[in-house]
Amino acid sequence: MADQMSQMECSIETIINIFHQYSTRLGHPDTLNQKEFKQLVQKELPDFLKKENKDEKAIKDIMEDLDTNADKQLTFEEFSILVAKLTVASHEEMHKTAPPGEGHRHGPGFGKGGPGPCPSQGNHGHSHGHSHGSHGHGHSHNH
Repeated sequence: MADQMSQMECSIETIINIFHQYSTRLGHPDTLNQKEFKQLVQKELPDFLKKENKDEKAIKDIMEDLDTNADKQLTFEEFSILVAKLTVASHEEMHKTAPPGEGHRHGPGFGKGGPGPCPSQGNHGHSHGHSHGSHGHGHSHNH
């Protein structure tokens, strides 16, 4: 099974593919504009950004913080800063909510899944690549 990706590899690829599901909707296919970013936050991060995803100004503020070159677009690199920050914050939350006991324990993070792995989405071992159509930016993440 050397060709099957690990759970972590699948998770990384999922983040990339979700970014591109939104980045290809409007404007440049490799960046998120304000509308695309708002859609991604509201649909893909409803539990991790509970308070923010109902507040248009909060979403705009998050985007401005991530937009390090102030071009009103988020590259994948700029977007990945949000993913990293949310991962760290959720890990800290898992430690705060850990059940008492000895050893390294985790409680629920920001998601609904608790300390266990997220439910399978039926695509383990299968890679779903994406491309940007006629824009000439043929990204492929198939293995």
